[in-house]
Amino acid sequence: MGAIVIKEVKTKKEQKEFLNFPLKLYRDNPCFVPPLYSDEKKIFRKDYVYYDTCEAVYYNAYRDGKMVGRISGILQKVSNELRNERRVRFTRFDTVNDLEVARELFEAVETWALEKGMDTICGPLGFSDLEREGLLIEGFEHLATFEEQYNAAYYGEQIEQLGYAKEVDWTESMIKAPADYDGSLDKMTDFIMKRYNLHFGPAKSVNEFLKLYADKFFELLDKSYAHLYGTVPFTDGMKKMMISNFKLIVKLKYVAVILDENDNLVCLGICFPSIAKAVQKSNGHLTPLALVRILRALQKPKVLDLALVGVDPAYLNRGISTAVAAGLMHMLQSDGIEYAETNLNLEDNFAIRNLWKRFDETQHKRRRSYVKKLNVEGEKA
Repeated sequence: MGAIVIKEVKTKKEQKEFLNFPLKLYRDNPCFVPPLYSDEKKIFRKDYVYYDTCEAVYYNAYRDGKMVGRISGILQKVSNELRNERRVRFTRFDTVNDLEVARELFEAVETWALEKGMDTICGPLGFSDLEREGLLIEGFEHLATFEEQYNAAYYGEQIEQLGYAKEVDWTESMIKAPADYDGSLDKMTDFIMKRYNLHFGPAKSVNEFLKLYADKFFELLDKSYAHLYGTVPFTDGMKKMMISNFKLIVKLKYVAVILDENDNLVCLGICFPSIAKAVQKSNGHLTPLALVRILRALQKPKVLDLALVGVDPAYLNRGISTAVAAGLMHMLQSDGIEYAETNLNLEDNFAIRNLWKRFDETQHKRRRSYVKKLNVEGEKA
């Protein structure tokens, strides 16, 4: 068996190999869901939306001329400045089941981090929490959501053998409307809305919704997510990208916006119809058949993905989450909807995790972000 060769991704050919590696690795895995290939290609554009605040490096691993792994390192400058840290994030780590391949890939990122003056590696984390994050450590038998990455069980074993330890975990749940739901959430919601002079924000179309509320919900998300692990404020570029994506997959019937008496946004909840199965067959490529499958999934969804839940911190202890739960309950009772996936909830975010107890809940996945201190100037890690 030949030596492992690590190459920093430079050429168009190497970029294509980087993008295609997980698609080939998980070709026969029914739980793997690829990202949109056209979106992933953007990471190699000089004008990619995150490169005004970040630096990134990409590596491919080869043995005997065959690609056997990949990894990326991200220097998220805004996150480091906000938290007074010197960290590099690792992301897009995929490998065959070979510890030495993983070791060489991580050593490449660690060396790059030291060259940048950093002292810690953490991840998997993307440029922001709009990207896929967290390593799957439980729930390998379940279909991934379109928003999150799938990985084999041996990834976690490799990472831990390389000296990385748990920093945080996220849980994911499958939730359904209880068969015996008695409408109590609606009564509580009515009481809370009247008590605090709140009302639901109207919109006749997605474009009108974005025109009325886009600026307000980015402001709200920045306030409500500021304390959460690994988050960064929205830049203008991130906002533009998110709005563009929303236009493709958001449906007003799966959106709830709550305003105060002055029309300030105090709470929002957004679900997306799941397009996981729709993008599987085309490996994330937007072929004509894939577009047809996506449109069908959007029009008649069987599964909903919880994309965003934001609450103004001033309303956290006023029971406003009841309104979110009531709205979601109605969505789950819609024709054809079988269940919703919560996506990632930090394990110590009890406010959101307690919300799911109102439903028929099954916690079925767990993800982890790892951390490792580096040897800096001869100091012991």
